[in-house]
Amino acid sequence: MRTYMVILDESPEAEKALFFAARRAAKTGGGVRIVAPIPPAEFVQWSGVQATMEEEARQRAEALAMGLAGTLMQESGIRPIITVKTGKPIPIIREILEEDDSIAALVLGAAVGGAPGPLIAHFASAESGKMPCPIMIVPGSLSNEEIERLS
Repeated sequence: MRTYMVILDESPEAEKALFFAARRAAKTGGGVRIVAPIPPAEFVQWSGVQATMEEEARQRAEALAMGLAGTLMQESGIRPIITVKTGKPIPIIREILEEDDSIAALVLGAAVGGAPGPLIAHFASAESGKMPCPIMIVPGSLSNEEIERLS
């Protein structure tokens, strides 16, 4: 089964990307893989404090992913694959793309205003010609009805 990979954070554009990926997957008989990278915690002198900060970040990411996965299952019947990893997002994404040849596209959400985020800036630049799959960028200004029509 071909899957659409979405990078999840707490931004509204990430939810738009997930909605688009879910609609695309439902229409093509595919699946959705949600990747929630957890940025490494800043160095803290006391390792116990750092471990607690990293665990709290992991719990927030897992709760967000599970909440959106529940919505995804209710709306489209698709049970997503959820990956929560600690590290810098770009290397995490590259690693998953190299390991999982079932990924049909990397789906990223673009903010309504301002410069593109670091993921779009990276993957839609010179890196795009080396990607193992297409990159889909979902504008944050689209309504759910427009996303439904376009997917």
